[in-house]
Amino acid sequence: MRSFPHDHTGARIKRLRLERHLTQRALSDLSQVPYSTLTKTEQGVIPASPHLIASVARAMRVEVATVTGQPYVTELRADQLDVLIQPIREALDVYDLGADPDIAPRPHQLLHGDAEALLVAVRAGEIKRTAGQLPGLIVEATTAAHGASSSKSWLLLASYYRTSYDVASKLGYPDLATIALSRMEWAAERGSDAVVGGMYRYMRALTYLRAGQYRTGDRLISMGLGILDQADAGRNRDVLTGQLHLGAAVMAGRAHDNDKATGHLTEAARIAKQTGDASEVHWLSFGPTNVSAHRVSVLAELDEYGQAAQVGRTITIPKEWPASRRSHHFAELARAQMWDGSLDDAFANLLRARKAAPQQARYHQTVRETYDGLEAAKRQLPDSFLSYGSWLRV
Repeated sequence: MRSFPHDHTGARIKRLRLERHLTQRALSDLSQVPYSTLTKTEQGVIPASPHLIASVARAMRVEVATVTGQPYVTELRADQLDVLIQPIREALDVYDLGADPDIAPRPHQLLHGDAEALLVAVRAGEIKRTAGQLPGLIVEATTAAHGASSSKSWLLLASYYRTSYDVASKLGYPDLATIALSRMEWAAERGSDAVVGGMYRYMRALTYLRAGQYRTGDRLISMGLGILDQADAGRNRDVLTGQLHLGAAVMAGRAHDNDKATGHLTEAARIAKQTGDASEVHWLSFGPTNVSAHRVSVLAELDEYGQAAQVGRTITIPKEWPASRRSHHFAELARAQMWDGSLDDAFANLLRARKAAPQQARYHQTVRETYDGLEAAKRQLPDSFLSYGSWLRV
């Protein structure tokens, strides 16, 4: 049986634990992670689940990214993506400096077209191209917003900030993602749009989900739903409401609250039945298929891996679904299948995740954890599996 790579997540947990002079029993008690699960994870016998990672990070008072090893700097540098992060930081920093006298922004229609194109590109998995174009467009849109000071100009700037959040999240920079979200809120307030305000709360809740701070994330979901009550009735409001329920369902699942997770999924399914496929509304991919995909994620978070794999096999992904969403779903399904013992199916879905959105899959924590788990569990590995590891650079 193969072992995990030297610097797998379990090894990092052990190193962080020893630095804090904690025994395995002590960390198990602090994190409420079963002792046998923690010891097997540290040894590399089983991969670390998102729930375990968040629990031990919270117990040791470190960020989740410290446990997972994100961002994957060596890989980012090899792909020439690391050099694109600092310009985004700098563009986010000038939000309150007013109009730049050296910049003559183009008409709103052109800037809006570029903003929509970036939203499409990042959902097509074109992270590098998006990250390269984003800083200049943010600065231009910032000057345009301060100059026009209209609702549509502020909401346009909020869209660029949202794309910054998308890029930072996908590349494993949670601190930058948090900054981008705060800028999004700042611009959305000036644009006075309740729907965008609700979407901001949804995205902010996801950052707390990743950090394992479920109570705060749940409060943000509730706040977002309250804000959406103030929006004009219609499909946009319904879609955002449904998406908030999906986020809340995953949050409850990771907190191992079955009843609450089921309640939010049921409400999201009810709304999706009314809206139908609404992939075009704020590029959230909401609809019946997205509810089913989230059901897979929730079941996996509840450690119901067999059910998650079974539900996953019944889902037909629409061709029009964004590549990034398809890639994420395949990664989640692969994780469930790995834990369920369907190793060949799990690897097949890792391949699908890579095919759908290669740049995203390479930096997706679930893809890496699942690959490590398959490597530890499978005795005979095909050449395609080994080449996948080389592509991941694990």
